[in-house]
Amino acid sequence: MKQTKLGQSNVHVSAMTVGCWAFGGGEYWGAQSQQDVDTVVHSALDHGVNTFDTAEVYNAGESERSLGLALKGRRDRAVIISKIAPSNCHDVRKHCLASLQRLGTDYLDVYMLHWPINKLSVEHFTHDTTHDTTTPTIESAYAQLAELKSEGRIRAIGMSNFGRRQMQEVAATGVPVDVNELTYNIISRAIEAEIVPYCTQNQISIIGSMGLQQGVLSGKYRTPGEIRPHQAHSRHFPEHRGKGTSRHGEPGAETEVFQVVSQLREIAARLRIETAQLAIAWILKKSFIASTLVGSRNLETLKSNIAACELQIPDEIEAEIDRLSQPVLALLGNSPDYYEHSSKSRIY
Repeated sequence: MKQTKLGQSNVHVSAMTVGCWAFGGGEYWGAQSQQDVDTVVHSALDHGVNTFDTAEVYNAGESERSLGLALKGRRDRAVIISKIAPSNCHDVRKHCLASLQRLGTDYLDVYMLHWPINKLSVEHFTHDTTHDTTTPTIESAYAQLAELKSEGRIRAIGMSNFGRRQMQEVAATGVPVDVNELTYNIISRAIEAEIVPYCTQNQISIIGSMGLQQGVLSGKYRTPGEIRPHQAHSRHFPEHRGKGTSRHGEPGAETEVFQVVSQLREIAARLRIETAQLAIAWILKKSFIASTLVGSRNLETLKSNIAACELQIPDEIEAEIDRLSQPVLALLGNSPDYYEHSSKSRIY
């Protein structure tokens, strides 16, 4: 499988990154057996997929713990990405060391701030009234990351969900950053306007997250009502669809989204591939994407996703999908924060 170097680091990621949010099991994705995790991780490595994305907040640390168990005896073959919540950036070292302990390793290949540091971001990551909810500074957070890198605890420093202005703030600290991880898929194209050009100009690689928009682009759902509320609380859907989990307060674009999904099914049928494979292949057709993050909860899904990474869709198919997804882009706009009202995005 193709590998790409992140920024100016010596970390090389596979075209597909295994999303590990479900690992360890939890309320959001439901139960997940360790046996399935072991099978997915081992098979991924055997097929050239070397990159695994987790975070301290995924299932309250159980995702990291589960991934660490699966990588036991295979750590040297893997690239591990983990992330720290903005609310924890007062003490980056403490949280980095805790992640390392859960993962059973003495270094992270990439360590990222999970979201930009601002009041809204911090508030979303803690409901503990005793927690220090003052906003840490970007200068302090990245100084701590640089120190951890100098000690060999981190191979490359990253960011996740940072907008153009926020990347400029990080650049002003003088700490080199090699990668930005953001939502990117056929119905979530906001980063194309400002973030992609900035990253390209400044040698910051992009890893696209939510390659299938939490299953929406897999083609398995025929109507919006079939989607679980947790997977329908983004701005793609009206607020009521999230059944109390949404907070954006916007009307959504679900009619246009499902028109896209229907058309993707037709294109996939013409190409004799799965709808999910078409969605992944479209992402990897974009030259600015170093890797796409896709969840793979069992061996069958993993094999399908790996096969998608080997597909080369024609230029005219890419252009067709660009056109048919334009109405969704027009409605949702260029705010890459798909969970807040576009007027108060955490990403800017």
